[in-house]
Formats: sequence, structure tokens, C-alpha cells
Amino acid sequence: MRTDPTHRRRRLALAGIALASVVLLVALVGSCGSDDKSKDAAKAKKPPAPVQLPGGGRTIFPGRLVVGFYGAPQADELGELGIGSPTSAGQRLLAKAKEYEGSGRKILPAMELIAEIAHRAPGDDGLYRGRLDDAIIRRYLRAARKIGAILILDIQPGHASFFAEAQYLEKWLREPDVSLALDPEWHTPGAVPGTVIGSVDVREVNAISFWLDALIAELKLPQKLLLIHRFTEDMIIGEDQLKARANVAVTVNVDGFGGREIKIAKYKEFAQRASGLHNGFKLFFREDTDLLPPARVLRLKPQPEIIVYE
Repeated sequence: MRTDPTHRRRRLALAGIALASVVLLVALVGSCGSDDKSKDAAKAKKPPAPVQLPGGGRTIFPGRLVVGFYGAPQADELGELGIGSPTSAGQRLLAKAKEYEGSGRKILPAMELIAEIAHRAPGDDGLYRGRLDDAIIRRYLRAARKIGAILILDIQPGHASFFAEAQYLEKWLREPDVSLALDPEWHTPGAVPGTVIGSVDVREVNAISFWLDALIAELKLPQKLLLIHRFTEDMIIGEDQLKARANVAVTVNVDGFGGREIKIAKYKEFAQRASGLHNGFKLFFREDTDLLPPARVLRLKPQPEIIVYE
């Protein structure tokens, strides 16, 4: 049987259309899969959101007022933070921080834990200091996180160097909510801690703040505190050379206990007024005479940016 040429051409044309449709459909399906893969790849390449401080944000100052408790669990005499469990101390801290809500700044609670405690005995390494076990630091960090607080690790180095002890704590300082404090009173090379008042050279402080600033930049962490306690004229040797850092809130915490007039005068004497540096004020529940109330603390000039209770 002979096929009509016109009919044959029509069949061929229809077959071509069908084949083109299949090819187009496959292309469309392939492109959809490609789009999905592109979207997945874009999601995979998208950088994670920058880690933030408790309560949000990446800088502590100038927007926040830090209210903290100081201490360690070995004895009540070491400070308020060591009284009771970390959880109960955290609840008392929140109650005290609430008293500062009229400051006009967002409140950031803080637990200043003595991570390295000066000793009167030299110990096996002859450095007159002991270090808290990681398990204890971890407990306080968990308690701080439960209440939206930062943890500040305080160093009383005895005969060790502040820089070496800060580096020893690096694994904790890599956390976004862990900061550092230096307690020069207890840095006494050549003497037993507690028999003399110690000090720190500003060059060591600047070296620590430089190192900490670089660590924060490398890990893309939020701003950290570097708190330096002070209550004598020469406790920070060369204090006028203290440097500010971009990622570190370098803060002089005016320490020492006594009556209201003495504490206010000491704060006025030692408060930092150089650009980029910050001020703290320490209060003692037991040793201070007629404890200053929050409203009076907030009237200090310049206004403290961190207030720590022992």
C-alpha cells in the first residue's frame, strides 16, 4: 500500500513536535533542579548570623549598664557570688540588677568568678595561686546563661604573670559571653600574697588587651570586657598609657571598701576620662560602711558603666 506524501509529511511534523516537546520538558525539569541546587548552594554559602551578647547586640558599651556579683565557691568570704549555689546567686544578682533599671541603659548582669585565686602557700609550681577546675567554671557559665548574664573570669595570679594566666583561660575566652578581669592587688612577685598590695604594669595590661582584641576579631565574637581592679595610686603602673581597643571594653574598676565619702573620693580620683576607656565601681555588702544605694551610685561623675558587688 502506498502512503500519501502529504499524510506522511504531516506525521513526520507531528512526531517532530512531540520530540521537541519532550526535549523542552526535560530541559525545564533540569533547569528547575538546577535552580533548586543553586538555591541550596546559596543557602550553604550564606554566612551564619553574627553571634550576639545575652539580650542581643554585639557591643557592651555605651548602650548597657553591667551589674555583677564577685566571688568564688570556696568560701563565703570570697564574695557574694560564692554564697549558695550558682543558681541561687544568679537569682539574687537579677534582683540587685533590677534596682538599676532607671539608669536609662539596658542592664546586663554579670558573674565575676575568681578563676585563679592567690594563695599564701607557694604550691607545687611555686606560683602562689590555684586554678578553679573546669567543671566549676562550667557550672557558673551554665548559671550565667540561664539568667542572660555574662561570665567574667577574674585572675589573682600570685607570682604568675597575668598574660600567661590569661592565655591559660583562652578556651573559655573563645566563648561569646565570657570576659576577663585582672586583680593586681594579688599580683605580688617576691612577696606572699596578702602581706603586701600588688600591682600590674600597664604594658602587660596593654599586651593582654591587644591579644584579646585579636582573638575576638579572629573568631568574630562580640565585644568583651577587660576589667582591671584598682584602689591605690600605683596599682596600675604607668596607668596614663592604658590603651583602648576596638573589640575590648578596657575598664578600670575602682575598688576598695570604706565609708561613702572615701569611696566617692576614690572614684573621682581614679575614674578614667580618656576616650575609649571605661569605668567601674565596686561595692561591698559586708565591709562598706553605709552601703551606697543604686540611685547615688548612678549620680557619680562620670557615671560607672559596670557596678560589681562583693
